[in-house]
Formats: sequence, C-alpha cells, structure tokens
Amino acid sequence: MIALSVNLNKIALIRNSRDTTNPNIPQHAQMCIDAGANGITVHPRPDQRHIRVTDCFDLASMLHVEFNIEGNPMTGPRKTERSDVEDYPGFMALVKEIRPTQCTLVPDGDGQLTSDHGFDLKQDGEQVARLVQELQSLGIRTSLFMDPDPQQIRLAAQTGTDRVELYTETYARAFRTGDDLEHVFQQFVRAAEVAVDEGLGLNAGHDLDLNNLPRFATIAGLREVSIGHHLTVDAIRIGLADAVAAYQRALGTG
Repeated sequence: MIALSVNLNKIALIRNSRDTTNPNIPQHAQMCIDAGANGITVHPRPDQRHIRVTDCFDLASMLHVEFNIEGNPMTGPRKTERSDVEDYPGFMALVKEIRPTQCTLVPDGDGQLTSDHGFDLKQDGEQVARLVQELQSLGIRTSLFMDPDPQQIRLAAQTGTDRVELYTETYARAFRTGDDLEHVFQQFVRAAEVAVDEGLGLNAGHDLDLNNLPRFATIAGLREVSIGHHLTVDAIRIGLADAVAAYQRALGTG
C-alpha cells in the first residue's frame, strides 16, 4: 500500500492571512486522518509564513499516525517581529525536540516560493551524511529530497539515509503539457529502480494531483506520497474528507 501523507502548509497559510486561529491546524489534521490519511506532513520555514513552530508542537502532541517534518537542515534560529509568533529555533533544533516519525531534508532557500530542486550530494554529501546520522541516532527515520537522477540517488544511499523523496515537478509539468511525457516518466521509473536496488525506501511529492497521481502510483517500490497544495484546492471544491478519499482512490488504496 502507498501511504498518503497530507501536507497542511496551505491550511496554515489560510489561517495566517487573518489574525485568527481558524482554520485550526490540529483539527484539520484529525479531519484528514478520520478521512483515511496515513500521515501528516508539515514544512516549517524560518519565516513561518504558513506552518509555525507552535503548530509543530501542537501536532506532535495529538498525532497517532506518521508525522513527517520537512525542511532545510542548514537553517538556524530566527527572531520574529510578531509578539504572537514564537521565534524559529532552527530546523534541526526543532526536529530534535519533537522527534517526528520521519524527517525529510530539503535544500530550499529563503527566496524560494516552494521547494524546486533536490540535493546535490556531490557537493553536500558529507554534511548531509552527518545530519542523517544525527537524526537516526534519535530514532527519526530520514528521507532526502532528490531529483530523479540515478547518480544522485546512489550518492544518497551512501549518506545512510533511510529513504529518498523524488521531486515530481518535472513529471507533473510533462503530464500537464504532454511534452515528452513518456521520457520524463521513465526517468522516474529508473530513479525508483535505482533507489530500490540501493535498499532505499521511496517517497515522492510536489504537484501531484488527482489527474497525474494514478499513473505515478504504478511506479514499483513507491511507499509514500506527500500532497498538500492540490489536495487543499480540491478540498475547497469538494470538501476535505472527500478530497482525502479521492486521493486514496487515485493511489489505488481507497
């Protein structure tokens, strides 16, 4: 079975557009779980523009499914100018205190609207390997956000990580436009094969939706997808519970 982890970032973004606690993040996490979600994902960025530090602790205190926290492990502490928003302690400090089921390391920067590339482990492999070991020593399963590049996937295995998460933007774009779709899809098939051959668990995410997910879900070895933006958009149209159920059906598990 392929697990569906619902990313709550966009729910938090709606809340942050007003001075309010509505929508309530733990309540919406529970709604997703009640509708069949297998896990919850958050990506707390240093500017806390959507998920905030307090959200991470609130979720950790109530979740009984997999909790996946993703982010850039190189980001340190940040002060906030708002009295009602807690300072950002740094990504690794946050994860070490919460100890989620899984930590997905992502090389995103402050200026990025969203994550848009995987790690270059030719450059950062030694540092990433140390971070992986640090997280695993706390009992946290690790995953690295990676492009579908077989050479980079092999380098990911050398870091000792438990899993990789394939960055699926190129597949989603090719599916949407029809440009070179078969070639792009086979890149992900090959990357998945290499990951499995290297003994890595395989996750995926970014711009997966109800249209492109069924085909992607046929890739052998896929264990988990993390979906937020499109699921939230679909929830506006059909309701959150029905959206979660629809994504489970798209995975072939609903």
